[in-house]
Parts: sequence; structure tokens; C-alpha cells
Amino acid sequence: MANIKSAKKRILVNQTKYERNKSVKSAVKTAVKKVEAAVEANDKAAANEALIAATKLIEMAGSKGIFHKNNVARKVSRLTKLVNTIA
Repeated sequence: MANIKSAKKRILVNQTKYERNKSVKSAVKTAVKKVEAAVEANDKAAANEALIAATKLIEMAGSKGIFHKNNVARKVSRLTKLVNTIA
């Protein structure tokens, strides 16, 4: 256990960031599953709406530093490609 005041603070800050990042990552996974479910059901309109929502979440996570920019680009690209297979 940390004895130094700054080390104790780092532990608290890291825990807070970890919980926030975990929450955002979980929300992204849920959004991706919604897109995949809409594609599976061949529902073009729902898939497009879910894609827009998922893209927004993923890009916001990228801007906060939760995902690397290349990871963001890959996720968005794959989802878009998946939705385009319906047409």
C-alpha cells in the first residue's frame, strides 16, 4: 500500500479513470451488438440508425483516449462494411 500522499492520490485517480473507461467500453460493445443484431435481422433502417449511434460512441471514446485512433477507424470501418452488406 502506498505511503506517499501523491501515490495515494494516483491510486484514487487511476481507479476513477478505470471505472469510467470500463463503462464507455461496455457501452461501445453494446452499440456494436445492436448494429450486428439489426444486420442479422436484415433491417436496413435500424442498422443505419444503430450504426450512427455506435459510430458516435466509438469516436467519442477515441477522442477521450480510451481507444487508439487506428482502433477507432478499424471498428467504424468494419461496422460500416457490415451494414453495407445488407444492400
